[in-house]
Amino acid sequence: MGGKIRVLIIDDSASIRQMLTTILSADPDIEVMAVANDPFMAARKIREEIPDVITLDVEMPQMDGITFLRKLMAQHPIPVVMCSSLTESGSETLMQALEAGAVDIILKPKIGAADHLAETADRIRTVVKGAARASVAKLRASRLSEGSTTAKLTADAVLPPPRIGAMAKTTEMVVCVGASTGGTEALRELLEALPANSPGMVIVQHMPERFTAAFAKRLNGLCEVEVKEAADGDPVLRGHVLIAPGDKHMLLERRGARYEVSVRAGPLVSRHRPSVDVLFRSAARSAGANAMGVIMTGMGDDGARGMNEMHQAGAYTVAQDEATSVVFGMPKEAIAHGGVDKVVPLEQIAREILAADRRR
Repeated sequence: MGGKIRVLIIDDSASIRQMLTTILSADPDIEVMAVANDPFMAARKIREEIPDVITLDVEMPQMDGITFLRKLMAQHPIPVVMCSSLTESGSETLMQALEAGAVDIILKPKIGAADHLAETADRIRTVVKGAARASVAKLRASRLSEGSTTAKLTADAVLPPPRIGAMAKTTEMVVCVGASTGGTEALRELLEALPANSPGMVIVQHMPERFTAAFAKRLNGLCEVEVKEAADGDPVLRGHVLIAPGDKHMLLERRGARYEVSVRAGPLVSRHRPSVDVLFRSAARSAGANAMGVIMTGMGDDGARGMNEMHQAGAYTVAQDEATSVVFGMPKEAIAHGGVDKVVPLEQIAREILAADRRR
């Protein structure tokens, strides 16, 4: 796909339409081709010109966003990014949107502190660029290189590099997983394939604040393993999965004979919070060869450096392959950095985890 990414904004709020237009138009690779205040107007716009990406409000008069999304996916699949206010009830609805085929979630921008608005604007542009590369047949994908006005920090901003040879192997293994665009459904498939006595797992999935709690709750109802949004100090236990809360970094730490997670604030790392690089670096520092790293579908390069650090610390590392990745960005970068031991399709990752556990 050449030229600018053409975006259709659908929202019943004129102020939100204007703000999204301003945010997206600030990127030279994005063009807002049209706006619509409800799905019926949007349908007319789509008949006139097909956009590359749609941003879709959840709550609108005449027809809600989820209903419109389902109709769109059935009749004319176009990459859709759901736009919502920050509410617990809204987060449950957005889980339905992801199941219906939405690529990603963004929060409605709010006027406030300049740095907060800048972070929100940067994420909105990045998500739209990722959606533009969407292979809707795979559910989601990504397209252009990330453009940003925000400095791109590394995991150094949160914790120092790992000490080489810091940790010898013990009997328990902890699995560290990173995913982004396309990851919500990929993680569901992975976790549903794991038995109840699987190794303890910690996951960073790029999602906004509060939505990770609904995501974890949804997975917990589908899987044999227990899944929850991580809280500071939660232990990493066999048969349990901890998902990093949106807008917080999650680190793996060793406390005596067990592992636990530290959930903390901090700057964006690799333009994300939570960051896969932060989790993977903490695993390299605290777990070394006791850890296994898995990097899955996602846009950009978050996790590539951290996975290489895990690899150098003795961890076994696996990347999802291109054929099953909705976005072969993060796995590709991890492979390029030299930190991946094995590249496998999505359906084989669970077997790799269990096989590594048996080898211990």
